Amino acid sequence: MAALRDDRQCDARGLEIDPVNVATAVSRGLSVIQGDADRDLADYPDASFDYAILSQTLQTTMHPHHVLDHLLRIGERAFVSFPNFAHWRVRMSLLWGGRMPVTRLLPVAWYETPNIHHVTVDDFRAYVRERGITVEQAWFLSGDQRTSAAAANFRAEHAVFLLRR
Repeated sequence: MAALRDDRQCDARGLEIDPVNVATAVSRGLSVIQGDADRDLADYPDASFDYAILSQTLQTTMHPHHVLDHLLRIGERAFVSFPNFAHWRVRMSLLWGGRMPVTRLLPVAWYETPNIHHVTVDDFRAYVRERGITVEQAWFLSGDQRTSAAAANFRAEHAVFLLRR
Protein backbone atom coordinates (compact mmCIF):
# COMPACT_ATOMS: atom_id res chain seq x y z
CA MET A 1 0.00 0.00 0.00
CA ALA A 2 2.82 2.38 0.79
CA ALA A 3 4.24 1.88 -2.70
CA LEU A 4 0.86 2.59 -4.28
CA ARG A 5 0.47 5.72 -2.19
CA ASP A 6 4.04 6.98 -2.61
CA ASP A 7 4.93 5.90 -6.15
CA ARG A 8 1.55 6.18 -7.85
CA GLN A 9 -0.20 8.78 -5.65
CA CYS A 10 -3.12 6.38 -5.06
CA ASP A 11 -5.72 6.94 -2.39
CA ALA A 12 -5.05 3.48 -0.98
CA ARG A 13 -7.11 2.02 1.85
CA GLY A 14 -6.76 -1.35 3.49
CA LEU A 15 -8.76 -3.95 5.33
CA GLU A 16 -6.67 -6.25 7.53
CA ILE A 17 -7.80 -8.98 9.90
CA ASP A 18 -4.71 -9.02 12.15
CA PRO A 19 -4.71 -6.16 14.71
CA VAL A 20 -0.89 -6.17 14.92
CA ASN A 21 -0.65 -5.66 11.14
CA VAL A 22 -3.27 -2.90 11.35
CA ALA A 23 -1.26 -1.07 14.03
CA THR A 24 1.94 -1.44 12.00
CA ALA A 25 0.28 -0.09 8.86
CA VAL A 26 -1.31 2.85 10.68
CA SER A 27 2.04 3.69 12.31
CA ARG A 28 3.45 3.97 8.77
CA GLY A 29 0.75 6.48 7.87
CA LEU A 30 -1.43 4.06 5.91
CA SER A 31 -5.21 4.11 5.98
CA VAL A 32 -6.02 0.61 7.26
CA ILE A 33 -8.90 -0.64 9.36
CA GLN A 34 -9.34 -3.96 11.07
CA GLY A 35 -11.85 -6.22 9.37
CA ASP A 36 -12.56 -9.55 7.77
CA ALA A 37 -12.97 -9.77 3.99
CA ASP A 38 -15.54 -12.55 4.42
CA ARG A 39 -17.83 -10.20 6.37
CA ASP A 40 -16.82 -6.59 5.99
CA LEU A 41 -16.53 -6.09 2.22
CA ALA A 42 -20.34 -6.21 2.11
CA ASP A 43 -20.36 -2.84 3.92
CA TYR A 44 -18.61 -0.99 1.07
CA PRO A 45 -20.79 0.80 -1.49
CA ASP A 46 -20.82 -0.28 -5.14
CA ALA A 47 -18.08 1.20 -7.35
CA SER A 48 -16.18 2.66 -4.38
CA PHE A 49 -12.77 2.10 -5.98
CA ASP A 50 -11.13 1.89 -9.38
CA TYR A 51 -9.24 -1.21 -8.22
CA ALA A 52 -9.68 -3.61 -5.33
CA ILE A 53 -6.75 -5.81 -4.30
CA LEU A 54 -6.85 -9.16 -2.55
CA SER A 55 -3.22 -10.06 -1.97
CA GLN A 56 -2.30 -13.58 -0.85
CA THR A 57 -5.62 -13.86 1.00
CA LEU A 58 -8.11 -15.71 -1.22
CA GLN A 59 -7.03 -19.11 0.09
CA THR A 60 -7.70 -18.01 3.68
CA THR A 61 -11.29 -16.85 3.19
CA MET A 62 -14.26 -18.98 4.22
CA HIS A 63 -16.30 -18.02 1.16
CA PRO A 64 -13.99 -17.02 -1.71
CA HIS A 65 -16.90 -16.71 -4.16
CA HIS A 66 -18.57 -14.05 -1.96
CA VAL A 67 -15.27 -12.23 -1.47
CA LEU A 68 -14.62 -12.12 -5.23
CA ASP A 69 -18.19 -10.96 -5.89
CA HIS A 70 -17.74 -8.10 -3.41
CA LEU A 71 -14.32 -7.16 -4.81
CA LEU A 72 -15.79 -6.86 -8.30
CA ARG A 73 -18.78 -4.95 -6.94
CA ILE A 74 -16.79 -2.35 -5.01
CA GLY A 75 -14.01 -2.02 -7.60
CA GLU A 76 -14.20 -1.72 -11.37
CA ARG A 77 -11.35 -4.22 -11.48
CA ALA A 78 -9.72 -6.49 -8.94
CA PHE A 79 -6.21 -7.80 -8.52
CA VAL A 80 -6.20 -11.22 -6.88
CA SER A 81 -3.01 -13.05 -5.93
CA PHE A 82 -2.54 -16.43 -4.29
CA PRO A 83 0.06 -19.15 -3.74
CA ASN A 84 -0.18 -21.90 -6.37
CA PHE A 85 -0.67 -25.24 -4.66
CA ALA A 86 0.20 -27.06 -7.91
CA HIS A 87 3.77 -25.69 -8.00
CA TRP A 88 6.23 -28.50 -8.65
CA ARG A 89 7.88 -28.18 -5.21
CA VAL A 90 4.52 -28.59 -3.50
CA ARG A 91 3.78 -31.63 -5.68
CA MET A 92 7.17 -33.18 -4.95
CA SER A 93 6.81 -32.61 -1.23
CA LEU A 94 3.51 -34.45 -1.24
CA LEU A 95 4.70 -37.18 -3.60
CA TRP A 96 8.07 -37.97 -2.04
CA GLY A 97 7.56 -36.83 1.52
CA GLY A 98 3.88 -37.61 1.87
CA ARG A 99 3.41 -34.48 3.95
CA MET A 100 1.96 -31.04 3.45
CA PRO A 101 4.77 -28.80 2.25
CA VAL A 102 6.43 -25.91 4.00
CA THR A 103 7.84 -23.50 1.41
CA ARG A 104 8.85 -19.87 1.10
CA LEU A 105 5.26 -18.90 0.23
CA LEU A 106 3.66 -21.52 2.51
CA PRO A 107 5.94 -20.99 5.50
CA VAL A 108 4.06 -22.74 8.30
CA ALA A 109 2.94 -26.28 9.03
CA TRP A 110 -0.56 -27.39 8.03
CA TYR A 111 -1.85 -27.07 11.59
CA GLU A 112 -0.73 -23.44 11.87
CA THR A 113 -1.68 -22.18 8.42
CA PRO A 114 -4.61 -19.86 7.77
CA ASN A 115 -4.95 -21.49 4.32
CA ILE A 116 -8.22 -23.39 4.07
CA HIS A 117 -8.62 -23.53 0.27
CA HIS A 118 -5.73 -24.97 -1.70
CA VAL A 119 -6.16 -23.29 -5.07
CA THR A 120 -4.09 -23.88 -8.19
CA VAL A 121 -3.62 -21.68 -11.24
CA ASP A 122 -5.72 -24.05 -13.35
CA ASP A 123 -8.43 -24.25 -10.67
CA PHE A 124 -8.65 -20.46 -10.57
CA ARG A 125 -8.73 -20.14 -14.36
CA ALA A 126 -11.64 -22.61 -14.52
CA TYR A 127 -13.40 -20.92 -11.61
CA VAL A 128 -13.41 -17.43 -13.12
CA ARG A 129 -14.41 -18.81 -16.53
CA GLU A 130 -17.38 -20.68 -14.97
CA ARG A 131 -18.45 -17.52 -13.13
CA GLY A 132 -18.26 -15.28 -16.21
CA ILE A 133 -15.40 -13.20 -14.81
CA THR A 134 -12.96 -11.76 -17.35
CA VAL A 135 -9.22 -12.13 -16.85
CA GLU A 136 -7.70 -8.94 -18.28
CA GLN A 137 -4.16 -9.91 -17.45
CA ALA A 138 -2.26 -12.47 -15.40
CA TRP A 139 1.26 -12.75 -14.06
CA PHE A 140 2.84 -15.98 -12.91
CA LEU A 141 5.90 -15.81 -10.71
CA SER A 142 8.47 -18.15 -9.28
CA GLY A 143 10.55 -16.07 -6.91
CA ASP A 144 11.00 -12.79 -8.76
CA GLN A 145 11.05 -14.47 -12.19
CA ARG A 146 8.03 -14.55 -14.48
CA THR A 147 6.81 -17.90 -15.75
CA SER A 148 4.92 -18.51 -18.99
CA ALA A 149 1.16 -18.85 -18.85
CA ALA A 150 1.39 -22.27 -20.50
CA ALA A 151 3.61 -23.65 -17.72
CA ALA A 152 2.13 -21.62 -14.86
CA ASN A 153 0.22 -24.39 -13.11
CA PHE A 154 3.44 -26.40 -12.70
CA ARG A 155 6.12 -23.69 -12.48
CA ALA A 156 4.55 -20.64 -10.79
CA GLU A 157 4.88 -20.30 -7.02
CA HIS A 158 2.19 -17.66 -7.03
CA ALA A 159 -0.16 -15.98 -9.44
CA VAL A 160 -1.62 -12.50 -9.85
CA PHE A 161 -4.80 -11.99 -11.87
CA LEU A 162 -6.42 -8.72 -12.96
CA LEU A 163 -10.16 -9.36 -13.15
CA ARG A 164 -13.31 -7.53 -14.21
CA ARG A 165 -16.97 -8.41 -14.73
